[in-house]
Amino acid sequence: MRVGSYEFKLAKRESLTGWRAASISILAIFVALILFSFIFIFAGINPLTAYSEIFDYAFRNQFGLPLTLNRFIFLLLCTCAFIVPYRAGLWNIGMTGQFYVGSLAAYGVLFVFGIGGASETNYSAWLLLPLMLIAAALGGAFLGSIAGFLKGRFNINEIVVTMMLNFITFWLVSFFIKEGGLFMNPGGRGESFELPNSLRAPVFMDVPFTIIIAIGAAVLLYYMFARTKFGYQIRAFGKNPDAASYAGISKFKIPFLVFVIGGALAGIAGYHYFAAVPGVYKIARNYGTFGDLAFYGIICGLISQGNPLAAIPIAFLFGGLSIGGRNVQGKLGMSFGVDFALLGVLMITLVAFQFFYRYKIVWTKVTKESLDVGISN
Repeated sequence: MRVGSYEFKLAKRESLTGWRAASISILAIFVALILFSFIFIFAGINPLTAYSEIFDYAFRNQFGLPLTLNRFIFLLLCTCAFIVPYRAGLWNIGMTGQFYVGSLAAYGVLFVFGIGGASETNYSAWLLLPLMLIAAALGGAFLGSIAGFLKGRFNINEIVVTMMLNFITFWLVSFFIKEGGLFMNPGGRGESFELPNSLRAPVFMDVPFTIIIAIGAAVLLYYMFARTKFGYQIRAFGKNPDAASYAGISKFKIPFLVFVIGGALAGIAGYHYFAAVPGVYKIARNYGTFGDLAFYGIICGLISQGNPLAAIPIAFLFGGLSIGGRNVQGKLGMSFGVDFALLGVLMITLVAFQFFYRYKIVWTKVTKESLDVGISN
């Protein structure tokens, strides 16, 4: 295409540096915010005022920032749960189910020890807190292993399996917390019993210790993919399973293990949201809403191109915008769903801009000689 004396064309990138990818993502974020500004304008609100409220509450406010960090922890764990199978060329759509089973397993530890939330006895936190965390990881890993086993042994589509498991576990949670369920609230409400004070996760400056686990998991995964034999096998399998198998990499072991690891991380996300977030400390009756948030891990994983370190700022941004969007919705009197709409526009724009990860726009000045050659041809 020629505009004036310049010719524009698309050229495929031979390589893409981390800084160039980051700059493309930053540009996409600005474009998304500009596009969403029209929503504020149509609502009669100055976009600058709205964005000021969103970012101030999410990233500076003494009440909003802890909420952002808690949401960030959850999203980062779910993102890592998606990234591990994704690097093997597989899709973990089952973080929601693994998240549910992880939370049930954590509360199951308390049930086994006869704790139902009604008593405030000072239980041995040094014993039960690690057991809850381990149980959550094992519960998520177990559910993930089902998809991994079926994929590795029988080549059954992992997307179908994980989606089916999501539906099954959604109703499994309902069975446990509703009337007559093992984890039902003593008051008869449709939610689980509350954690005793002594068994609530350690919190530092309103942020639970699970932030260390989430960031640590992202760093360790990056190291695993970049420096270890197992990480190389995962990447090789993701590039070409048949060639990887010919080189001696097991077609069963890789799918099975990546889903076990991904499931364990999603299970820990379940522990975090229902056992570590201040003000929750129970499997709430609207647990389905928290489960839906796990799907944002897929988007964060795709935007980060499967890079666990790049997923950290992306999950933090998504967490902040979801919290800030919900706040501005009430403060400025906007309709319900502003936070989800904002995240939706942001996701669509970021995914669309991934086109420029593979292609670049090249423009060259058209000289008189080139024009003469074009005419003669």
